[in-house]
Amino acid sequence: MDTIASLFSFITTPVSWVIVQFHSVYGAVFGPDTGWAWGLSIVSLVILIRICLIPLFVKQIKATRAMQTLQPEMKKIQERYKNDRQRQSEEMMKLYKETGTNPLSSCLPILAQSPFFFALYHVLNSIASNDTIGVINERLLESAQKAHIFGAPLAAKFTDSSEKVAALNSSLTDVRVVTAIMIVLMSLSQFYTQRQLMTKNVDTTVKTPFMQQQKMLMYVFPIIFAVFGINFPVGVLVYWLTTNVWTMGQQMYIIHNNPTPGSKAQAAYLERLSKHVARNGKTRNRRERAIVKAIVAKGRDRNEYERKFINGLNKAGLAAQSDGTVIKSEATAAAQAEDGAPTTGAPKRQQPKRQTKAQRQSAPTKADERTSLTKSDEPESASTPAAAAKKGSAKSAGSTRSRAQSGQRKGPQRPKSPSKK
Repeated sequence: MDTIASLFSFITTPVSWVIVQFHSVYGAVFGPDTGWAWGLSIVSLVILIRICLIPLFVKQIKATRAMQTLQPEMKKIQERYKNDRQRQSEEMMKLYKETGTNPLSSCLPILAQSPFFFALYHVLNSIASNDTIGVINERLLESAQKAHIFGAPLAAKFTDSSEKVAALNSSLTDVRVVTAIMIVLMSLSQFYTQRQLMTKNVDTTVKTPFMQQQKMLMYVFPIIFAVFGINFPVGVLVYWLTTNVWTMGQQMYIIHNNPTPGSKAQAAYLERLSKHVARNGKTRNRRERAIVKAIVAKGRDRNEYERKFINGLNKAGLAAQSDGTVIKSEATAAAQAEDGAPTTGAPKRQQPKRQTKAQRQSAPTKADERTSLTKSDEPESASTPAAAAKKGSAKSAGSTRSRAQSGQRKGPQRPKSPSKK
């Protein structure tokens, strides 16, 4: 570790200068020789570095999502050219070039942060060795050696001997308890960050080897941190724990507000957005309009959660536009014009009430209704004897026809003769 840190010695002067500037501020509040002054200086260094790396973090998210999208195509290329490694590499590079994807983009924040990490390790290791480094002179070196965080010196390690710890005015028990707690917290935060990514922010509609790799890293990374953590000074553990907590919070914000399409986080986000838009009848800000615009532009390529979102707006009487805005649909406007009252959804079809058996038996049939209508159209009394006679004959004919249709016969019924073979 010391050899690797020495490779980044060119950046130790800027890192030590930043720490000293923060120490001068916190030292005026908590005292120059306290662990709070030096510990908060390291925390502030982490926050400053991570703020500068936010553009790279955004590029990392885009690259990771692009790689997830390309996994099916990459798998096809691997199966097609599994016996020709050179052709496989050429097709992979061609796919990256056509889609504008760079596999190294997902590693940019870690690669950019590595020089600062090793430079800080080099600075703290020099403090433990009682050597000046960068802008840390003898006075600041003495102050840093006196600084303790919960009884553990900044430059102490879990593997240090009792004599070396005693030289830093501390006990071996305090150092090991503090470093063990920080290593456990560092590993747990790394595990939770990776698990949150796998369970909430991964497209569940596409099963790719990339997901298996991420699942493996979820268990491998915490073990790596635990193994290497016992060789880190307390100051470096403070740095790395702060980095993990920042990454965890930053990822929670991204998952909550800009989830991966097709993930469980997107389903939860679109459900919240649908309720808000249905309640207020509009989108709140530019980010929400951009999300609605992207969903509308997909058309038939929308996933299950996006289709559910569009259908929810339609049920609420709203329609998403191509520019990301939301307006009232024509069906709702027509219902408001007819009823004179606002409606929250499309007009529902009225279902007829179910009648009881007695009501169905007492209800007139269609034939009776036609007969009653015919009778109502005729005059109550015939004007001439001929019309009365015609009416009587029609009545008798109608009664005879009705008996014939019903199959009723007057007089005794003749028994049916047996059928002949």
